[in-house]
Amino acid sequence: MRYLVKHTTSYHYTESVLICHNEIHLRPRNSSRQTCFLAKVDVTPEPAVQSDHVDFFGNQVTYFTVQDRHKKLTVTARSEVEVLPFAPPMAAFTPAWEDVRDGLKGEQAHRHVEVIQYVYESAYVKTQDELAEYALQSFTPRRPILEAAVDLTTRIHADFKYDPTATTMRTSVAEVFKMRRGVCQDFTHLQLSCLRSLGLAGRYVSGYLLTLPAPGRERLIGADASHAWLSIFCPGFGWIDLDPTNDLVPSDKHVLLAYGRDYGDVSPIKGVILGGGKHVIEVSVDVKPM
Repeated sequence: MRYLVKHTTSYHYTESVLICHNEIHLRPRNSSRQTCFLAKVDVTPEPAVQSDHVDFFGNQVTYFTVQDRHKKLTVTARSEVEVLPFAPPMAAFTPAWEDVRDGLKGEQAHRHVEVIQYVYESAYVKTQDELAEYALQSFTPRRPILEAAVDLTTRIHADFKYDPTATTMRTSVAEVFKMRRGVCQDFTHLQLSCLRSLGLAGRYVSGYLLTLPAPGRERLIGADASHAWLSIFCPGFGWIDLDPTNDLVPSDKHVLLAYGRDYGDVSPIKGVILGGGKHVIEVSVDVKPM
């Protein structure tokens, strides 16, 4: 599938902003299943400084500074991306999850140096005994890791309600676990916390969903906005994506933007401003098949 993606974010301020510095992750990255043919970012007012670089995780990052006084900032990212379908391995043939856990620590850890960083806690992903107990209902003794991970994905989808009014970015995983509701970022952080509480490696993925559903199919939750899911590390098969918000293994309807330890590593837009007073944010996302 080849898609045209348009992501527009507008900030409306009650007072003038004198200067702002921003970092954005809005350029889709290339992978074994995805090719980005075009990626363009337009900023209004025009930045005094704008540059691109690749971050520690290999994500495409744009930095810009606006020095003109303004009460509205608009960032529009356009891209053309091709995504190949993905058929996951047969879950029963993946290794037992305990073997994967043990291979990520001790003397064997050096074989997976780039993976180890996704085993430990990060700013938004905390390990907890309570979350380990919840995960162990799926990760029973000697169960194949992908089979257990898919089961956990299904349980989170069933046990938690999608509610965009329930949480903010300051809501912790512990609070989400107690409330049993949230949005895609919350469910992704929750499942990552479960996996890391067991000593397994999981990384946070940001991206988009196809806006228009296929004929006869229901609309996926998270379309028309940036979306989040996760990847679990499975030796012999690499990283396998899981979407707890929609209870599925992503294929060619998910467009990859960036990945890291949690939302903080890949947030679409973040920065600092001088002035501005209060503000309102408007976000629109459109993903169309070509």
